[in-house]
Amino acid sequence: MKNNIIKLMILAALTISVNACDDYIDISKEGQQNTENFFNSQQDYEDALIGTYDLLGTNYLIHILGEIASDNALCGGERPTDTPEWQQIDDMTHNADNLALRNVWKWMYAGIGRANYIVEFQNQVDFDRKPELLAENLFLRAFYYFQLVKFFGDVPLIVDGRISVEGAQSIGRTPKADVYDKIEQDLITATNSLPWIQAQPGRATKGAAWALLGKVYLFQKEYDKAADAFDKVIKSKQYRLVEDFGTIFLNNNENNEESVFEIQYSIGVEGGNYEQLEYSEGNVAAGYMSPRFTGEKVNWGPYDDGNTFSTPVPELVDLYDVADTRLNATFFNIEAYAAQMPELKFDKRNEYTGYYNFKYMVYKEANLPDTRITHGNNYRAIRYSDVLLMAAEANLQATSPKGDPQTLLDEVRDRAFSGDISYRVPATLENILQERRLELAGEGHRFFDQVRTEKTSTIPGFEVNKHDLFPIPRLEIELAGNTWSQNPGYSN
Repeated sequence: MKNNIIKLMILAALTISVNACDDYIDISKEGQQNTENFFNSQQDYEDALIGTYDLLGTNYLIHILGEIASDNALCGGERPTDTPEWQQIDDMTHNADNLALRNVWKWMYAGIGRANYIVEFQNQVDFDRKPELLAENLFLRAFYYFQLVKFFGDVPLIVDGRISVEGAQSIGRTPKADVYDKIEQDLITATNSLPWIQAQPGRATKGAAWALLGKVYLFQKEYDKAADAFDKVIKSKQYRLVEDFGTIFLNNNENNEESVFEIQYSIGVEGGNYEQLEYSEGNVAAGYMSPRFTGEKVNWGPYDDGNTFSTPVPELVDLYDVADTRLNATFFNIEAYAAQMPELKFDKRNEYTGYYNFKYMVYKEANLPDTRITHGNNYRAIRYSDVLLMAAEANLQATSPKGDPQTLLDEVRDRAFSGDISYRVPATLENILQERRLELAGEGHRFFDQVRTEKTSTIPGFEVNKHDLFPIPRLEIELAGNTWSQNPGYSN
């Protein structure tokens, strides 16, 4: 879908604005097209669906927060006060006024609002691709709700269409178990009409829906159901591990055979700016996480510079065996690089560790002026190795396993060590979870893995029964008429 998501000025008026105070409320504006009469052709539905996909681009924030909230990385940045809302989450001092958390809430409900707009008017026009289109839409709605429930627990569940201002002031928070039930229903329904292969990269597939459903079950510790969902992905034979781990995240290897679901970003299209990053068409996370080079650009080699956030901690780097091919493919050792580049200069900046996220480095490319927010590297949201490790974890704890945890773990670990089976380890829960950390470092999954497995003791400042969830944004509570209770440990 890359280069096809700069879309829908019409939909900005028809559904919701991600900058509006009433985040998931439809407000008609005088002089604009009537929202009741928009869907008159297949193309109208296709355009609306692209609008729903478009909010996936805001996942850059969840990617970054999933690392810096965990024990994988420090916040970094130019100085300790740079982007304070991220620094607070890194330090576990965040509260209900945290802007980053409000953006997660706002942007996910923006995506849900666009999906619900299609649901509300799904019966206006018939066409051959309609079942598949509606299935893609349900997958996206499930994806957005899953992010919300991971962050906030109980959240308002809105599914039948748009909601009025009055309705928003009376709606309550839905228990997360019920939100999960709806996510599951949407994904199961979607699997019935989605194809295994899409002609256009980035669109939801049957494999993506089954994989996400398995993850949703895993988060609820429903191991038998999770094992069954992952088994469908594995037995489909639609995916396989890329042979060379070091090539997975290259710009020229996007949507590869290991990609189960990949968020598409555009090269050379600015779209937004630092005040409105939600409109950026590039992968903002890559620019934020890259090192800050200084001096002559010609001396930087193939890379462009970034904002030095999410600096990996040495304790994580030290977990890798020197023979593990993931080590140098995951971490950019800037001092080792500088030793080979005598003319290279760089700025160490805040919380410098010497390492940066090599999976999402900014490379030189034909971008608009600020490469830090126009970098086109896709986000690999669900990789096949992720599925194999989740399947190993689920099957190890299932009462009716669908696969052998040892075989599933071995497949991932063998790739990491170039087929050398002497590096295999027993498929214990501890080893499987450790392998997830090694395999997926820098990809934004670590914090949520730690919370769901109750292994948060290594996160500095983490308080059990408080930081398991993030606070509901204060402004959202006020918009709902101050009828919502706050998550435990936080004040309104």
